[in-house]
Amino acid sequence: LDWPEKTKLMQKNWIGKSTGGEIEFTCESGDKFKVFTTRADTLFGVSYVVLAPEHPLVKKLTSESQRKAVEDYVYETSKTNEIDRLSTSREKTGVYIGHNAINPINGKSVPIYAADYVLYSYGTGAVMGVPSHDERDFAFAKKYGLPITRVVKGVNTDDTLPFHEDGILVNSPGFDGMTSEEARKAILSKLAKEGKGSHKTNYRLRDWLVSRQRYWGAPIPVIHCEKCGVVPVPYENLPVKLPHNVEFTPDGESPLKKCDEFMNVRCPVCGGEAKRDPDTLDTFVCSSWYYLRYPDAKDSKRAFDPEIINKMLPVDKYVGGAEHACMHLLYSRFITKALRDMGYLKFDEPFKSLVHQGVILGPDGLRMSKSKGNIIAPDPYVEKYGSDVLRLYLMFGFSYTEGGPWNDDGIKAIVKFFDRVEKLIPKAAAVSNKTNREIGENEKELLYATNYAIKCVDRDMENFSFNTAVARLMELLNALYKYDAIESKNTAVFSECFKKFILLLAPCAPHFSEETWEMLGNKSSVFTASYPVCDESALVKDKVEVAVQINSKIRVKIFIPSEATEDEIKNLIFSDEKLAAELAGKTVKKLIVIPKRIVNVIV
Repeated sequence: LDWPEKTKLMQKNWIGKSTGGEIEFTCESGDKFKVFTTRADTLFGVSYVVLAPEHPLVKKLTSESQRKAVEDYVYETSKTNEIDRLSTSREKTGVYIGHNAINPINGKSVPIYAADYVLYSYGTGAVMGVPSHDERDFAFAKKYGLPITRVVKGVNTDDTLPFHEDGILVNSPGFDGMTSEEARKAILSKLAKEGKGSHKTNYRLRDWLVSRQRYWGAPIPVIHCEKCGVVPVPYENLPVKLPHNVEFTPDGESPLKKCDEFMNVRCPVCGGEAKRDPDTLDTFVCSSWYYLRYPDAKDSKRAFDPEIINKMLPVDKYVGGAEHACMHLLYSRFITKALRDMGYLKFDEPFKSLVHQGVILGPDGLRMSKSKGNIIAPDPYVEKYGSDVLRLYLMFGFSYTEGGPWNDDGIKAIVKFFDRVEKLIPKAAAVSNKTNREIGENEKELLYATNYAIKCVDRDMENFSFNTAVARLMELLNALYKYDAIESKNTAVFSECFKKFILLLAPCAPHFSEETWEMLGNKSSVFTASYPVCDESALVKDKVEVAVQINSKIRVKIFIPSEATEDEIKNLIFSDEKLAAELAGKTVKKLIVIPKRIVNVIV
């Protein structure tokens, strides 16, 4: 995927794929629970296990002597949200439930704690504590006076506890001397044979709850029948449309639930009385597949025509904010892959290339907001300078993907740029019959600058590097001014290069370019003209300017034929008066040539 690496990493971490093993612990009561771990090699170092406070075994196994402490802890935990419970900066707390479990690898008894940093809704709702090889477990063990046993030793590294790198196993009978990677496989294989463990892949990703108790959204296409249960709306009755006669009352229920005309239907299976689902789908469901509707927007019989969609999609270039990384962009990928698996799509990624736009900040470098009083409204700038000036400033003044702080001086610089362009219009429009028709070195230099700009602007626009594209236009304008200052010039070449400049400028400043195009004598719109194409032959220079150094210090710049040999370069250097004087009486030991850039004479 041609996506920003940061976005791909965010999605990878959000999905949270981890490969490891599921290990079964047996309680002294005979009850069992499983823990997932990616570090089976540290199993001999387990000194306690933790259950989520909501885990049913907590209530069942808590001893009478510990009951009040555990119940108080569970109650306090219930008042804390999941985000706070998972915070890495928060101190980890827990309470011993008065019951132990057996470590399946060595038969040792370890205490069971209830701790709020474990969620019952994630994974198995239980984890093993290995204080010698985990920062969090180490702090927990220190706090509650639990044993800390090293079972992995580092190799040529600082293995101060807690040591969380891979290494060589110690204090692990039967597995000592193995590498961590070898031990993970061996320990899980042993437990699997004994029926106490298995290889497992876990995901941090949770189920997506898509129902919403609000009006605005796609109705969930299911019918609830007392006799038949949940029944899908028949295909021929799709899509289910929202009713218009809905009352909006602040009672916490879906507005659709109070609309009898919408809710009351016949069961498509038994024909009996039934109810529609009153909830609507999360609007992210709709935005997850909206791109599939664009190429076939008027199809009233189905969501899209697979033949059309598979021909036109996936999307080549998608522009959107990075804040959508773990929601809209992730959901779109999920929906696309599901539709692929169902046979509707022949591609499995919705957006081949993704670009995140940057944010224009206030002049103070902070995000614009009313409370900060740093909002820049575009209207006054459009009124004062015109929309083209504003547009070109936004393109030139900021990296498209980075953004940056607003600066009024930048607007003024763009105004000067347009003023300079405007001054050349009458000169470019007046092609004299008495013009010099020769194509000399000056004309070649202007043609080079023009075609170099065409090539660079084309590339930069394609890559969303609008600021560098405008910079190339500014360089071309300088080249036009430099050529205009020459006494004997080919006005036809000048006019043609200026026209190409305007064509390059047109996508960035459409209004200004349209008016200029007309002033140059063109009868049709600038946007009906062909966009310039780079003439590669114009980029091949007969002569190039190179810096000549003597013992790595620049002495002079001279023009030499671009294909000159080393002997020819040497002759040209000695024929230059200034260089010849400096080299007089000296022996040239070496000539270092960096083609078309630098010549270094070592004496």
